[in-house]
Amino acid sequence: MADHIDGDIRWGILATGKIAQTFARDLARVPDARLVAVGSRRLESAEAFAAEHGGVPYGSYEELVADPDVDVIYVATPHAFHLDNARLCFEAGKHVLCEKPVTLDTADAEEMVRLAGEHDRFLMEAMWTACHPVIRELRTRLAAGEFGRPRHLHAELGFRVDAGPDDRMLDPALGASALLDMGIYPLTIAHLLLGEAEQLTATADLSDRGIDLDVAVVGRYPTGALATLTASMTSYSSRRAEIATDQGRIHFDDFHHPSKAVFTPYVEGPGSWVVEPGEPVEVLGEEPVIGQGYGNEIAEVGRCLRAGLRESPLVPHAQTLTLLRQMDDLRAQVGVSFP
Repeated sequence: MADHIDGDIRWGILATGKIAQTFARDLARVPDARLVAVGSRRLESAEAFAAEHGGVPYGSYEELVADPDVDVIYVATPHAFHLDNARLCFEAGKHVLCEKPVTLDTADAEEMVRLAGEHDRFLMEAMWTACHPVIRELRTRLAAGEFGRPRHLHAELGFRVDAGPDDRMLDPALGASALLDMGIYPLTIAHLLLGEAEQLTATADLSDRGIDLDVAVVGRYPTGALATLTASMTSYSSRRAEIATDQGRIHFDDFHHPSKAVFTPYVEGPGSWVVEPGEPVEVLGEEPVIGQGYGNEIAEVGRCLRAGLRESPLVPHAQTLTLLRQMDDLRAQVGVSFP
């Protein structure tokens, strides 16, 4: 295979669940990217998906990865299957964008990174938050000191999961975990905006099958910044994120799908201990948000493949592994393990 790709990036999608549907809709909005094939364990499922989104349908993953027209495959199966699926792709010479978290634990993720290197293929975790134009712009301006020194970050993500016991969101064998499904987002936003955590401590409420349904994490980050992070599969969170700095406050109405961030400076008012909000500053991305934000991640994969890169500077392998190590440690703290 060529070191880099010219022209359109030709995508295959492995699995046909909800996340794959959303991904395909955003893929259709990305210039110079097109869906050419989809694979499922059931041909009928692949055919239904292809009828809506396009591409050649395949009734097995093996047939999908063998398609010579596919450059890169988006792996959209439950976490527990990611390593085997990615291995299949690499052995067939395909590049991989793998849904988050890339694996259930750090050891498997290290193996996936090793396989990508062995086969000289591109690998990126589908952490679209790190590719989001608003997050990227805020990260740059925060690092430049424009909004003061961050001292505390709070982020929460949760919604009620109403599903049967065999659903991937509730089945331990499929890697069910509020931390892995929702908590990865608050952990990622804290990592991107504050740096690598120095200490993380968790508490959780577990299901009768031993998975974390609700989890709260407190963290200490470089230069003494603190974070409080929550994830839930039993309740509806605000999906807000806020950062208190020594000069004001930054907030997202919805950090999971932000349209902007807003910094409000605080200034001393008349009297003692009186502060008043100043003129808000909107933080927007330099590029437009594509679809629900998956489009920006798709565009980043395309940029990397055209440049001949094997990992993205926005979602480097080291960052993916760091966050998985954090989640391994937090799961151990709350007593969650996978069969």
